[in-house]
This record gives sequence, structure tokens and C-alpha cells, in this order.
Amino acid sequence: MRYRSTKRQAPLTSLRGAVLRGLAPDGGLYMPVEIARHSPDELEEFRRLPFTEVCFRVVRPFVGTEVPEEVLWQLVSEAINFPVKLVSLSPGLHILELFHGPTLAFKDFGARFMARLMGYFVRGETRPLTVLVATSGDTGSAVAHGFLGVPGIRVIILYPSKRISEAQEKQFTTLGNNISVLEVSGTFDDCQRLVKQAFSDTDLNRRAFITSANSINVGRLLPQMFYHVAAYRQLPVASVPLIVSVPSGNFGNLTAGIFAKRIGLPVARFIASTNANEVVPEYLRTGEFRPRPATATFSNAMDVGSPNNFPRLLDLCRNRLEYVRREIWGHGATNEETLLAMKSLYERFHYVADPHTAVGVLGWEAYRHTHPEPAQGLVLATAHPAKFADVVERAIGSAPPLPDRLAAYLQRQKLSVPMSSRYDDFKQLLSTH
Repeated sequence: MRYRSTKRQAPLTSLRGAVLRGLAPDGGLYMPVEIARHSPDELEEFRRLPFTEVCFRVVRPFVGTEVPEEVLWQLVSEAINFPVKLVSLSPGLHILELFHGPTLAFKDFGARFMARLMGYFVRGETRPLTVLVATSGDTGSAVAHGFLGVPGIRVIILYPSKRISEAQEKQFTTLGNNISVLEVSGTFDDCQRLVKQAFSDTDLNRRAFITSANSINVGRLLPQMFYHVAAYRQLPVASVPLIVSVPSGNFGNLTAGIFAKRIGLPVARFIASTNANEVVPEYLRTGEFRPRPATATFSNAMDVGSPNNFPRLLDLCRNRLEYVRREIWGHGATNEETLLAMKSLYERFHYVADPHTAVGVLGWEAYRHTHPEPAQGLVLATAHPAKFADVVERAIGSAPPLPDRLAAYLQRQKLSVPMSSRYDDFKQLLSTH
């Protein structure tokens, strides 16, 4: 399998090249040259096979011969060793819980697989690989835990100071070992900008072997198809179209959904469910893409004003607005609406949702209001509600129980290093790291 840049100004490369480079030399994002489609019979077989086998079959065409099949099987089985649970709140509304992994967030799927894939690709390298990652919340903990102790790889995580929950922060700022964390005075977009500048800095790249673990990296995006397939395996067979509502910030989650649709999953449409940072819903309404500084909200992991994966969405839709609109419908929610949705879910179904999942439900409800034709909705639940206990308590009047593995991190000492949002400061720190 070969990979190309969304800007189409860089040479084709292998999966190894795409994963270890992260960003293409022309500044574009790597995409597979072709996406193999599974037949309806193969998809039906997915319902009967063990989940590990299904994940292996889904990712194998994107890997080709670069990783021996027995090694790929081991990577998949080690990375995806936790359940994906479907909760049906009503015959027409289903919640896919993606937070049963080690860090209680959907990012565990991509981070754990990518860490193992990178570990395989850097075996035999004489210099260490430095993984740079900007996080608006859950990416940091998933990446940190995925790469913790992996030989030949060191990780530097940037996060916006005072803009993520304490539970999220303590999960990745307390680990040490090969994980270093920078607490940036600014927004997530500032963190993302610093990482992108590092990739385009030719002087730095001559001296350091760097890559990304954000959804910039196609190695993190591919395994996110797994849980879209998991939904298909568990959903009841229905004659009405399936609409998937995806809580969206950097849009890797939704991009992986369209990848899954391209391999054959029968999804009629995706909903880009955002908070007040509704850059993509606005694009879908007006045809204009206007990135802007992120606004802080209760659903902080989606506080992104310049989504990384937007070029991939356009690429998948031939860079034509009408094709994007066929695939995706958009909706933005306010903080007040998010709290009301969390309260409503608890009162109607006794279901405790984190704010990101509530935004997804709001997207589905808004879509259903404007599209009355029969359909069933699937909302991706991206994080355990205990990671946002203060917001949950504000919405429903009580905090959710704290899982033991999360409570343990809250007692540990933070090891992050404060830093400005200036690139010169970041480069100097990288150079001396």
C-alpha cells in the first residue's frame, strides 16, 4: 500500500514513511492511494467473527506486506484488548461506548495501535524517535499510556494550561519515564501550531527524528475504523438508514468513519456534532471555511478552531462542497444546551453522559427534527463521564462514581513544565531535551 499527500506535491511513500514522518513534506496529510472495499458477504461475516479477527481484516489492506501478518495480528490483539459496548436507549437511538479502554476515552483505539506500530517500525534505528503531540484533553492520556516504556521512542505532549479537566491532566502529566509534558500558556490551537511549525522547521528536522501522534498521523486514524465496524456488528439489522453522530473537534473521529464507509459499512450520513467551535458546520451551511481561535467550552476536547483533518474530509469528498454535504450534516451546541441534554438523558433514560457525548446526542436530535424520514441514530460516546465529574454534577446534581484507575492518578504529583506559546521557546526546549 502506498500513501500520498492531500496536497499531492510530495512523493508517494510507504505506510512506514507516512507513520514515521507524520506530515508530508509539502505540508499535506497522508492518505492511502486506494481504499479496498469489502463485499456485503464479508461484512456479514464480520458479525460472526471475534472482534480481534475483524480488526485485523479491516487494517490488513492498509498495511499490505510492510508488516508480517503474524506481527500485525500481535499488534492488533495487544492494542485492542478492551470491549466496545452498545447501549440502546430506544429502538431508534443507540450509544456506542468507546471509553472502556485504559484511559477511559476513545483515543485508546488509535493511540495503542499506533504506539505498537511505531515501535515495530523504529526497531533497529540508531537514534530515538521523538513523538510530538498536542492535546485538547483525552489524546494526551491515550498517547502517553500507549507509548509509556516503548523502547526507542520518547513523547513530548503539549496541552493548554487550565483548559482541560483535572482528571484528564493528571492521567498524562504524572507518568515520567519517556513521557515529557509541556503546559502551554494559550489554547489548543496554539499547541497544534507549535507542533506543525516543528515539522516544517528544516533545521530542527536535520537534528531530530520527529513525528506526530495527533490525528495528523494516519497511523492513529486507521484503527479508529475499528469501532465503527464494532457498531455495525452490534446494531440490530434495520431497513431504515443509519445516521452516525460524531462528537467532533479535530475531525479524526469522523474522518475514520468515512474511511469505514468507504470500505463498505452501510452508513447513510454522518453528523458533525460540535460545540460552540462550529467551524465545519458553518462551512456546510455557507460553503466558507473560516478557522478562528478556539472558544473554551464544557466539552473541552472539541475546543478546536482549526481542525487538522478537514483537508482529509475534503479529499475523501473530491474537494467538492456538494459531495461533503452528501456525506456530512453539521450542528453546533452551546454550553447551556449541553447541560440540558445531559440532564434530559439522565431523567429520560437514567443514562449518565459526558458533555461530548451529550453534544453528539444534540446533533442527532437536531438532524431528526429537520429530517423526519425514518432513520436510526448512533451516537459515539467518546469519554467516561467521571473524567468530567464537575460538569456532570452541574448537569444532573451528582457526580458519577470515580473508577479506581482514574482516582489513583488524581493523587499523583503533576510533572509538567510551564511554557509560553512562542515557537522559539518550544524549539529551544526541544533542542535541549
